[in-house]
Amino acid sequence: MTQDTIQDAAPRSQRGLLSRLLSGLGTGLWALCLFLLAAWATLAIYYSNLPWPWVRLAVAIVFAAFAVWALIVSRPRRTLAFFVVFLAVVVWWVAIPASHERPWRPEVAVMPRALIDGDNVRITNVRDFNYRSRHDFDIRYVDREFQLSHVTGIDFFISYWSEGPVGHTFLSFTFDNAPPLAISIETRPEIGEGFDPLASMFKQFELIYVVGTERDVVASRPKHRNEATYLYRLNASPRDARALLMVYLERINELADRPEWYHLLTNSCTINIIRYANAAGREGRFDIRHLLNGLIDSYLYHSGRIDTTLPFDELRRRSLINDAEVAAGDASDFSDRIRKGLPTMPQ
Repeated sequence: MTQDTIQDAAPRSQRGLLSRLLSGLGTGLWALCLFLLAAWATLAIYYSNLPWPWVRLAVAIVFAAFAVWALIVSRPRRTLAFFVVFLAVVVWWVAIPASHERPWRPEVAVMPRALIDGDNVRITNVRDFNYRSRHDFDIRYVDREFQLSHVTGIDFFISYWSEGPVGHTFLSFTFDNAPPLAISIETRPEIGEGFDPLASMFKQFELIYVVGTERDVVASRPKHRNEATYLYRLNASPRDARALLMVYLERINELADRPEWYHLLTNSCTINIIRYANAAGREGRFDIRHLLNGLIDSYLYHSGRIDTTLPFDELRRRSLINDAEVAAGDASDFSDRIRKGLPTMPQ
């Protein structure tokens, strides 16, 4: 074998190895895609609108067994059959409608609505429950009237059922002549239902925007749910706050007219806050902390939307309002008490 032949063989061998690696990678990615499609369809069937749990489970098991047979045992001859059945599941799942007519838990049984007349706004069904415990309360809804010209700012709340990368976020809009108005984007569970992150991605919960007093929406979290709650004063201008509130009011009316599904990744609290802030003029890109919303205060800090004169850890420590909330109780000046001593943006 000549020297030239040896030199030619080496590059061919390298090209052959690279080709095999790319082929193996492509095969692996294709197999992963098929697995994810099969897993999604199995869960979609399990969480579908079939009337009985045992039927949903049985049909999901049958589909999973069919997917294994079509994609592994008889592959590739039966792959087309898998895609036909998969598309049928997709069409069925997409057609499952959201509804306003379900046996709702009492705390989400009533949808709010906003009546807007120029500068004047009237919101019906503002929640103002009196809580003795998480599940023991007096049901009370009130109407709230205000003028958009009196909106002064936005406060950002984060509450944690367990400290970590996931929490619940909501806003309060502040006024120069009235108490703040809290708006919390939440699931709308039925009686006997509790939140399930996986189920929330498969049309198991409708969406509701709870509009309430802070004594309702805020106070119940540390006192009756044992949730750590943080309050941050945003540096939004009155103009920006009014623009965002208008987006919220429009969405509140849209939901009152047409129900929607909650979705953990695409139609949930923090994702929608960011989406509506964008609609109101926010400038910024997507950040992973929009999804890992337990870290959203870090995002707000490093993007300059909350006070940065303190180190972040110190700001966070001082923004925990659990003790202030418990001490405020049902006081008429509850909102003022939980804000006393909070760090604020320098003027």
